Amino acid sequence: MDRESKTAASAGADSAGTLSVLVVEDDAAVRRLIATALAMHGYHVEVAATGEAAILEAASHGPDLVLLDLGLPDVDGIAVIKKLRSWSNVPIIVISARIEEADKIEALDTGADDYLTKPFSVEELLARVRAWQRRARMSLGDDPGESVFENGPLRVDYAAGCAYLNGEELHLTPIEYKLLVLMCKNVGKVLTHTYLTHEIWGTSWDSDIASLRVFMATLRKKIERDPSQQKLIQTHVGVGYRMQRL
Repeated sequence: MDRESKTAASAGADSAGTLSVLVVEDDAAVRRLIATALAMHGYHVEVAATGEAAILEAASHGPDLVLLDLGLPDVDGIAVIKKLRSWSNVPIIVISARIEEADKIEALDTGADDYLTKPFSVEELLARVRAWQRRARMSLGDDPGESVFENGPLRVDYAAGCAYLNGEELHLTPIEYKLLVLMCKNVGKVLTHTYLTHEIWGTSWDSDIASLRVFMATLRKKIERDPSQQKLIQTHVGVGYRMQRL
């Protein structure tokens, strides 16, 4: 643990057991700003300035959340996401100066769970971290006795946290699975963009709606492989989405 990590961890020492966050950022000033803000709000913080250090830190300490800059000096952040996703489902929030939609789509498709563009406000960053913390707590509190949901070729085992299509297990990202569960538990209802983004990210910024469209598109590719079959999820343009009962 380097000096910044020790300082951050010390600042948040009174909140043992809270979210552990790995901050991956090569800009020392930005890294210090993020680490200090998180520590002041009771989070345990580790930092890394390179992709290789980030992978080692993640493997050694198993953080609950990763904040990842894409423009790292040794390897691109996309490569770090791919490496982490080869063995971990830890939530990853990208923090990047890359504002092109293609960059965001690539990061989300590779396995990132959220994308925050620079410059950003500390308040927005903390709100997104709190949203992930709430989801982690909700996940631990899920009722293991809930039944299995079935709709046509789709089967979702809430207790096991798994989804199947025609008996084949689907490989979903944490966000895709959360979206699917929301749709399944509200089958037949139109869920608005605002409702979905609030449930997924805890906020309703325009950037979240753009991310929602990306994740919904990737989810559909996985659960609606056969074009001859009736669509499971309907789009209500300008409003939201609805899962129909087959």
